Amino acid sequence: MKYRKFGKLDFKVSALGFGAMRLPIVGKDAANINQPEAIRMIRYAIDHGVNYVDTAYPYHRGNSEPLVRKALADGYRKKVKLATKMPTWLIKSREDMDRCFDEQLTRLGMEQVDIYLLHGLDNEGWQKLLNFGVLKWLEQKQDEGKIVYCGFSFHDEYDVFKKIIDGYDGWTLCQIQYNYMDTDYQAGTKGLRYATSKGLAVVIMEPIAGGMLAMKPPPEVEAIWNKAEVKRTPAEWALQWIWNQPEVSVVLSGMSTMAQVKENVRSASHSGPNTLTRKELDLFNQVVPKYREFGFIGCTGCRYCMPCPEGVNIPQIISLFNEYLKDKNDEIKKKYWEYITPESQAKRCARCGKCEELCPQRLSVRDVMNRAFWIFEQ
Repeated sequence: MKYRKFGKLDFKVSALGFGAMRLPIVGKDAANINQPEAIRMIRYAIDHGVNYVDTAYPYHRGNSEPLVRKALADGYRKKVKLATKMPTWLIKSREDMDRCFDEQLTRLGMEQVDIYLLHGLDNEGWQKLLNFGVLKWLEQKQDEGKIVYCGFSFHDEYDVFKKIIDGYDGWTLCQIQYNYMDTDYQAGTKGLRYATSKGLAVVIMEPIAGGMLAMKPPPEVEAIWNKAEVKRTPAEWALQWIWNQPEVSVVLSGMSTMAQVKENVRSASHSGPNTLTRKELDLFNQVVPKYREFGFIGCTGCRYCMPCPEGVNIPQIISLFNEYLKDKNDEIKKKYWEYITPESQAKRCARCGKCEELCPQRLSVRDVMNRAFWIFEQ
């Protein structure tokens, strides 16, 4: 495992962090984690040098934190920094902050959290929390010894990102969405560099765009990767691009299988700032516009849109829609009817917009469901 600087702290963080949002599940219920396998995966990662584990209040419908508690038993807790997050959208008062935090400590079976983040901040959420006195609340929890370091994860424009960083001197880290397709999206490269200039550690989420950049690429993209002297999987290309950025502290990967864990651990062991060659970086310059030609929907599979009031399986439909944009063949249509039950089809969308209010990517989900209806269900 390779290790990197973590902001101003005297702590070296593993290049790869374990994100506990896409753990293996039993059946199709995201709440039903395959606990033995998930624990085995997390412990394998830690045994091979991973020292940063990230979870949050809503992951796996509230079951991620209790699972992480089990995974970090038997001495594993002392081997990692553990991060979890305040569910900012659920906070309606200062009392809600205490209630949620106490619930999280109980779920995690801990009296202290290493790193506590305000989850998914945008301009509206930031202003709301300021009105509730969130900064004094964070400082109080630190004084009580219940939080060691604090930070925030982010989904909005760069100017908002800069405002949040400049609005508090107590930040230790920020967590941003970043990959080779999203350099100008949300905080982007500009935000990455600004946060680093302020001494913050930068944690990267969605390095492979919710799995899209790990899929078998279209033939036109595959032909570009095949020009490389060093052969890599699509996922490894995406991860190595992130690790090539010297400002990055740790890359979170939400891994669903042991094979993914092993591949990512191997990849991290070959990572480093400024290690990609000029020829390899030029391949990314060719891949990005080629991917954009397909018009992929930027869904990361976070499932914040679920459950849909009408039962629509939004993340799965968008995933299949992206597959169709890549291949445009009838096999994907057959796959749609195999994966999407009549009770969860796109045609059931009532266009209420609740999913769009919750979507960190600001996707026009209602329009996508309409397009999926015409492609798959007509």
